[in-house]
Amino acid sequence: MNAKEIIAYMESLRNEKQRQVLMGFFKTAPGEYGYGDEFLGLKVPQTREVVKAGGLDFPLNEVPILLKNHWHEVRLCGFLILVWKFEKFATKKLENDAEAIKKRDEIVTMYLQYAEQANNWDLVDLSAPKILGHWLLLPSNLGDSDYKIKVLDGLAGSSCLWKQRMSMVCSWKTSQMGDPSWCLRYAEIHLHHLHDLMHKAVGWMLREMGKRVSMDLLREFLRQHAWEMPRTMLRYAIEKMDDEERKEWMNVNK
Repeated sequence: MNAKEIIAYMESLRNEKQRQVLMGFFKTAPGEYGYGDEFLGLKVPQTREVVKAGGLDFPLNEVPILLKNHWHEVRLCGFLILVWKFEKFATKKLENDAEAIKKRDEIVTMYLQYAEQANNWDLVDLSAPKILGHWLLLPSNLGDSDYKIKVLDGLAGSSCLWKQRMSMVCSWKTSQMGDPSWCLRYAEIHLHHLHDLMHKAVGWMLREMGKRVSMDLLREFLRQHAWEMPRTMLRYAIEKMDDEERKEWMNVNK
């Protein structure tokens, strides 16, 4: 399928009842973070089926047509195609393969170019860790580790909430791969963020870092910052600790 065919097929699956549910869930009313987002009413497994049907063979140069579409689920389809393509070239066997490095860099470049099209938390969370997060720990011709930090610092310092969230949630993958540095860096940068969605993202990533890498590292971060963390952020970060320890940390934050 080409982009036009994918869009037509997804539009044919439109479900008005589910559409209303999603518009409420993703806060699309005036003044809410998802204001203006438009939904077809498709569930994520339906979109994944579209990706599965044509994702790997879908031309990379047609992905922007999906990413620029006004339907939320069509944009999700575009981002998931990028995820699928990136993962194809990011296997252990292809980590240092010259052609695979080139393909990964092309996908990352496109992802960053259209980052603002990921304008709700699900679009970010389902794509940033598997594309940006994985790229951070793989060879790249775009630049070294300093360049990658510069890229993420640019996202973190953006005025766009969704780019800011990308800089944080991409550390889900780096923590899974045993590197806590990205999580700790951007958790500290976003420590005083004003938006609840970022409080949740930072706490979630700290929790995952503790689980995947080191609870002692998490506790050290909390010893330094628990007193100043938004309470939602702290609650998310300590979610996997036992009741007694959670109470101790929450008392620090009174």
